[in-house]
Amino acid sequence: MGMQGYSAAQRLERLPISGYHRIIFIIIALAFFFDSMDLAMMTFLLGSIKTEFGLSTAQAGLLASSSFFGMVIGASLSGMLADRFGRKPVFQWSIVLWGVASYLCSTAQTVETLTLFRILLGIGMGMEFPIAQSMLSELIPAKRRGRYIALMDGFWPLGFVAAGVLSYFLLPVIGWRDIFLVLAVPAVFVLAIRFFIPESPRWLEQAGRHAAADKVLLGIEQKVRNSLGRADLPEPIALPRVESVPGTFFSAFQQLWSAQYRQRTMMIWSVWFFALLGFYGLTSWLSALLQQSGFAVTQSVYYTVIISLGGIPGFLMAAWLVERWGRKPVCVVTLLGGGVMAFLYGQSAVFGGNVGLLITSGLLMQFFLFGMWAVLYTYTPELYPTSARATGSGFASAIGRVGSLLGPLVTGLVFPITGQGGVFALGALCFAVAALVVWVFGMETKGKTLEELAEA
Repeated sequence: MGMQGYSAAQRLERLPISGYHRIIFIIIALAFFFDSMDLAMMTFLLGSIKTEFGLSTAQAGLLASSSFFGMVIGASLSGMLADRFGRKPVFQWSIVLWGVASYLCSTAQTVETLTLFRILLGIGMGMEFPIAQSMLSELIPAKRRGRYIALMDGFWPLGFVAAGVLSYFLLPVIGWRDIFLVLAVPAVFVLAIRFFIPESPRWLEQAGRHAAADKVLLGIEQKVRNSLGRADLPEPIALPRVESVPGTFFSAFQQLWSAQYRQRTMMIWSVWFFALLGFYGLTSWLSALLQQSGFAVTQSVYYTVIISLGGIPGFLMAAWLVERWGRKPVCVVTLLGGGVMAFLYGQSAVFGGNVGLLITSGLLMQFFLFGMWAVLYTYTPELYPTSARATGSGFASAIGRVGSLLGPLVTGLVFPITGQGGVFALGALCFAVAALVVWVFGMETKGKTLEELAEA
């Protein structure tokens, strides 16, 4: 039963999807969920913090964007670290970092220290996202890879909704500090990860650590057998062999710009940048625009949560379609749909703030936009080889976070001149640009193994 002759990819790709794969998925998806909750919480707590510290709108805006600033640093660093030192240690430390930072937020006595701790929290979060993507894409076989990553992304709107519900019930009772304290608890969750999640065998193999890769693979194969309740596994399939490249810290970054991957890199960076510029330019204003249309604060939180629920069927639909239609068409359709609905949402306030129109267009907007998120997270790690996958995902995410930092600022500048119709028209334009880039320069990755895509 010697499997030494086969590559990690050959051994992983032949495995039937089992309960073991689902456990790995749930652990990674939950880390994603708590992260999203921590990030979204600021949307709901900002009002109380602003009051307590007596902040101006500009100061509050800086505080709100501080975690994005941290995410730019975290995402660009973590990919390079994970391609150099492995997925698992960087994943664990990122979660420890955001747990500690969340605890520190609860102790902040001045707005300066709170901003600093939010930047730290952002670094931890920014580190976690690209690695979660890379780990999951390397452990799940090609035929189901897109579906699982798209579903993982669905924990993002769920986290947003959970943050809204939590702050709605807890904020009046315990105040914002204790909410940050509650959010630090999930970091204990790392202990579970240490036992259950293996290092990526694809990474170990390309780093030249063949014995370690074989040991991890034997463990995975045994767990799959146990959860399927049968002794035999299918035979490995023929796949392109991947040479191990002992990399330096920057070699992965250089690979992103090599002749083979240059176009992919420029395409995916542009898409992340414009999509997130549009998304955060609009999302950060959802609640504020509702308040300007004359809704009370609690009402506006309630409506923002309701509108976000549109994201849940959106990502489920995308998770199904990425394996049916492919990544490219779903990406284009969700971006264009999101753009059209964003434009309508912006106009609905112009039509005397009709609540029905506002909520319908808002729900549909989130439906498409969360579908878009699901495709982006699926598509990005598939464009790169194992030696540069986390770096590629990390930098795409970092460039996107630059867009998400600029989004609210641009919106703040445009709003006084054009009103909210103009803000949402601008958002729609950003989505249209992103859709065009994918349509013209994107490649299809559906159903192919990561190794075939690296050769393409």
